[in-house]
Amino acid sequence: MKYIDREGKITTEDSGQDRLLRWMYTHRAGRLALKVLVLPGVSKAGGWFLDSRCSRVLIKPFVKRQGIDLDLYEGREYASYNDFFTRQIKKEHRPIEGDAGTLISPCDGKLSVYPIDGKRRFSIKGTEYTVDSLLRSGRIAGRYRGGYACIFRLTVDDYHRYCYVDDGVKSVNIRIPGVFHTVNPAANEVCPIYKENTREFSLLQSEHFKVVLMMEVGALMVGRITNYHEEGSVRRGEEKGRFEFGGSTVILLFQKDAVKFDRRFLENTENGYETIVKMGERLGEETDRE
Repeated sequence: MKYIDREGKITTEDSGQDRLLRWMYTHRAGRLALKVLVLPGVSKAGGWFLDSRCSRVLIKPFVKRQGIDLDLYEGREYASYNDFFTRQIKKEHRPIEGDAGTLISPCDGKLSVYPIDGKRRFSIKGTEYTVDSLLRSGRIAGRYRGGYACIFRLTVDDYHRYCYVDDGVKSVNIRIPGVFHTVNPAANEVCPIYKENTREFSLLQSEHFKVVLMMEVGALMVGRITNYHEEGSVRRGEEKGRFEFGGSTVILLFQKDAVKFDRRFLENTENGYETIVKMGERLGEETDRE
């Protein structure tokens, strides 16, 4: 995997976890094991353990292995590993950049930005998706022809809460049940994870970026996507929800001419790099700004 940060520093990573997942998704024995691991019941069972007090023994080794600075987070005793995993960061460490017409990142993660073509398709690392299959709704998908799909891939070291990118009025949450593949690129190379995984989406009639589709995608060992609000008014930077343990993904779909992205995000994606972003960081601006 190739990442590039805000300063242009490039990181190439191929961890032991990456190699294990690649083996599981490309070898027969690994795929047999995956048939069990991706089932919702398995993730729910894992979630039950990670909600228990016994799981607290996992916190210190995880902090050490991932190099997490706990001073960035609200200090308190955690009741379980999941309680720790969904910890609240201090607001000063995730400032909201720009003014009201600035598009911000909804979360920490590794960002890729893909154009949606006239047939409502986009391609992620060689795997083709259609907006129709992602949403299971051709009527809604039609709104995003010629727009952009933003894929924010969260790994276990990221902050796992996410926010609204603009003021506006959101719809009800629509849940699409499915399985729980990992969102590691090793899986995406061999199966269409974003149209198979359990996911939830809503529409935001935004003040500056037309109708934004906001989707959260569960992943291996992520049994719960927790969104706080149903329909109603929301504010830019307001916390929308959180993921529990594991990697996961936030997807934003933008309509044609809804946003002007900063060029580096498009160029990085074209060159095969995911861009490291933080919640609240500037991604672009409204298109009609003079």
